[in-house]
Amino acid sequence: MAGNEWINGYLEAILSTGASNIEEQKPAPVTLKDGGHFNPTKYFVEEVVASVDESDLYRTWIKVVATRNTRERSSRLENMCWRIWHLTRKKKQLEWEEGQRLTQRRIEREQVRRDAAEDMSEDLSESEKGDILGEMAQSNETSKKTFQRQVSNLEVWSDDKKEKKLYIVLISMHGLVRGENMELGRDSDTGGQIKYVVELARALAQMPGVYRVDLFTRQISSPEVDWSYGEPTEMLSAGQDDDDCVGESSGAYIIRIPFGPREKYLRKELLWPYIREFVDGALAHILNMSKVLGEQVGGGQPVWPYVIHGHYADAGDSAALLSGALNVPMVLTGHSLGRNKLEQLLKHRQSMEDINSTYKMMRRIEAEELSLDAAELVITSTKQEIEEQWGLYDGFDVKLEKVLRARARRGVNCHGRFMPRMAVIPPGMDFSNVVTQEDGPEVDADLAQITSSTVEGNSPKTMPPIWSEVMRFFTNPHKPMILALSRPDPKKNIITLLKAFGESRPLRELANLTLIMGNRDDIDEMSSGNASVLTTVLKIVDKYDLYGQVAYPKHHKQADVPEIYRFAAKTRGVFINPALVEPFGLTLIEAAAHGLPMVATKNGGPVDIHRALNNGLLVDPHDQQAITNALLKLLSDKTMWQECRKNGLKNIHLFSWPEHCRTYLTRVAACRMRHPQWQTSTPGDDLPAEESFNDSLKDVQDMSLRLSIDGDLAGISAGHDMQDQVKRVLMSRMKKPDNGSNDKLQDNAVGKYPLLRRRRMLIVIALDFYKSTGAPDKSMIKIVQSIMKAAQLDPQNAKTTGFALSTAMPMSEAVDFLKSGNIQAKDFDALICSSGSEVYYPCTPTEDGKLVSDMDYVAHIDYRWGYDEGLKKTIWKLMNTSEAEGKISSSPVVEDSKSSNSHCISYKIKDPSKVRKVDDLRQKLRMRGLRCHPMYCRRSTSMQVVPLLASRAQALRYLFVRWGLNVANMYVVVGETGDTDYEELITGTHKTIIIKGVVTKGSEEVLRSPGSYHREDVVQDGSPIVVQISEPTENNIASALNQLSQAGAM
Repeated sequence: MAGNEWINGYLEAILSTGASNIEEQKPAPVTLKDGGHFNPTKYFVEEVVASVDESDLYRTWIKVVATRNTRERSSRLENMCWRIWHLTRKKKQLEWEEGQRLTQRRIEREQVRRDAAEDMSEDLSESEKGDILGEMAQSNETSKKTFQRQVSNLEVWSDDKKEKKLYIVLISMHGLVRGENMELGRDSDTGGQIKYVVELARALAQMPGVYRVDLFTRQISSPEVDWSYGEPTEMLSAGQDDDDCVGESSGAYIIRIPFGPREKYLRKELLWPYIREFVDGALAHILNMSKVLGEQVGGGQPVWPYVIHGHYADAGDSAALLSGALNVPMVLTGHSLGRNKLEQLLKHRQSMEDINSTYKMMRRIEAEELSLDAAELVITSTKQEIEEQWGLYDGFDVKLEKVLRARARRGVNCHGRFMPRMAVIPPGMDFSNVVTQEDGPEVDADLAQITSSTVEGNSPKTMPPIWSEVMRFFTNPHKPMILALSRPDPKKNIITLLKAFGESRPLRELANLTLIMGNRDDIDEMSSGNASVLTTVLKIVDKYDLYGQVAYPKHHKQADVPEIYRFAAKTRGVFINPALVEPFGLTLIEAAAHGLPMVATKNGGPVDIHRALNNGLLVDPHDQQAITNALLKLLSDKTMWQECRKNGLKNIHLFSWPEHCRTYLTRVAACRMRHPQWQTSTPGDDLPAEESFNDSLKDVQDMSLRLSIDGDLAGISAGHDMQDQVKRVLMSRMKKPDNGSNDKLQDNAVGKYPLLRRRRMLIVIALDFYKSTGAPDKSMIKIVQSIMKAAQLDPQNAKTTGFALSTAMPMSEAVDFLKSGNIQAKDFDALICSSGSEVYYPCTPTEDGKLVSDMDYVAHIDYRWGYDEGLKKTIWKLMNTSEAEGKISSSPVVEDSKSSNSHCISYKIKDPSKVRKVDDLRQKLRMRGLRCHPMYCRRSTSMQVVPLLASRAQALRYLFVRWGLNVANMYVVVGETGDTDYEELITGTHKTIIIKGVVTKGSEEVLRSPGSYHREDVVQDGSPIVVQISEPTENNIASALNQLSQAGAM
């Protein structure tokens, strides 16, 4: 059917018309039987074609009729008829399945709330329970009152914060981002979000107490786009003029991080496999900048980011990893949400397979869920976004969030449960360049003079070029202008607006219509959705003969937009946003600032904007007549028009950038502030520059590690000897070394600090090589020895190359396993054990090579970790129930206390076929407010649940932050498969060596459920920093190391 694509469009158009519409239009009952038999051709002609009045359908019908062969024509018609029946049936099936899914989700959410209430009820008195119920009953308050109540108890950000020197990081990864001449509307990725983040960065940099703002995005060096997008840094604005200590690094900047194909511009759906590459690049920049800012305004101490703010799902995923590596708060703004878009696409009868293939929707939704796991604060534009959009996510429950907030306020244990706070902060706008025309008769006279001179060919008064471009469409430019400004996206509902205009004679006589639909050169070169809208616009203009009454210019600059608003206001026109759903509606605020009343959709953000400005009317975007009536009412009632105009101008200050930033900083300041716990300024850092490698970040107090000898965590509290040792070390550091004692100083640093901070290169052995029983395979010993010997074959780098072991085994088992092959733990610079929940270092030679635990890492990953019997009980309950069978008669798991520790709950798997997949288990935990990192390991014979911030991949980033060893200088050795965190270990900027034929079976079969995202959405193909070898010989490994080192230098 390759040549009959028009049939599919025909059928879709018929279905879009709606069966009810057809029923209303048919003139009389039609006999569907011909001689006692169903006649599909007759049904098709009389029931469908004759009942639908659409020019597109008519032309398609002509094509069918033009088929010369009668039998072929009849056969084709019958085939089309049955396909209509099939598609209608499929639509009903999808609607039924969606209804079932929503019902199941509602039942499950209620069960989750009951479980949470049961687990936490013992900590509340009866009066406190009543208080919580009372607070939940207040959920019907207006968003304005709710927001005022939430902010009233917070200290509002003011000028007395000026002494603070904050460093703020914003992330917006996709699209084309630059400060000037933004190409908004060039594609679907370069829209309002780009303008928003750039203006937010500029505005924040001007707030008291903010020293520097970095806006991270992707560096693009492609001939497809302007060269400016390849510049590593772009200044948006300088620091505050009234700041007494403005340094050279103050102000707002765009920082472009290279990730993904260097010379190719990618749409956002194709960026997912490169997320961790971006994270590692951004982390390197932050560490360097923190050090620079520390020298300028931090008194020599690094200035860590005050907050990391991700915009959209991809940036949210990145911000979650960055905030986890740096231990600083994360804020999220969704802009557009995947679950909401998924529901809309399903309603349009698109299959999940097609949706996932085109939009990578399941990967996007998982990124949004991960962002909710890590975010301290989620900023929304409207209350509707919280309840109707974020409420669709597993990681957020409005009712449970209120319960947890009430408990936290009373100091009652939440048993590790957490829900991010939601804050409604409308986007800001820069009103400095807005020129509002004063009311009066001279306005009309001025416009008349301009328009008449244009018609007559004279130019007594200068006129913006965009005015001429618009006016050339109009027969009578004096009439009020109805202005719509949006992308030509079907969701923007431009077609309904145009039909309303074309079918209303009073409206056509009263006003002109201007459609600003982005920029275009050739409709054929546009995306199918945009091209379809524009083509339909041209057809409707022709159908209703709207020439001289509708303007649809091909091009406009960003600087022209204020002039377009001003032109509409001069004509006493109206701005309209008829979108099916509008997340916020920034154009409504821009129009109000220029004195334009509004007609807007009642679905989404315009409701809150209208409540604040009271400058227009809200309509049902599906009701064409309601749109017509609202426009007629505003345009014909001059008193109402004037009142709406004045209200908008009077209240517009509520949406200014200073107001937005003040509220923003107030809410961020109320978050739980976190930052790296260790100090960074001991004399031990006075090593010669050539000996201090990768000094992105230098640490400080020698014993800030708060070591636990032999990894005995319980022995930390009884640490009088430890305190004495710290004092002795600090006293020795305070003594100035002799001028010729560099060697002693270096030896001392080597003895007291982990050798990691003196390494140029770290080889991380992360082979998940286990027997079917889950015991480590003895063959791995030989591979480890080959890797160590291979590193010594390069004498130039041998002394500066270190080793780390990364494993799911607990420390004691890993050490015993190494000893069985005559490998000592002291041969490693670090041991990452229990799936990233523990980090150990070998002690100094005088301490017999014992291992010490990094207690800073323990404190680091403790964030949102609710280790108690409640968590164990929940996990046990989830692992012993099945959605299909209910309670499982025989438990598939048993707790493994020997492999557990304070930050790792371990279980042995008795029956892998009955366990939940990782994504399913994580979903159930999220719904209960439990933020954990579950994973299967050791060939699916064990399951470990570790804190949200703990993983083997994140542990490598921790080593970068803690000891300054850049992730890009790490070489991770893995098999062809591994534990369920395997994909995290083979992505990022570190180099990867995959040894083929060694690990034949891992745990990845229990990673994702059917219908989830795919591996190619996480792992890129053909990466130049991934090398595969077939035999783990010393020469092969050495050759791979050399190849990767050269690839990294390119």
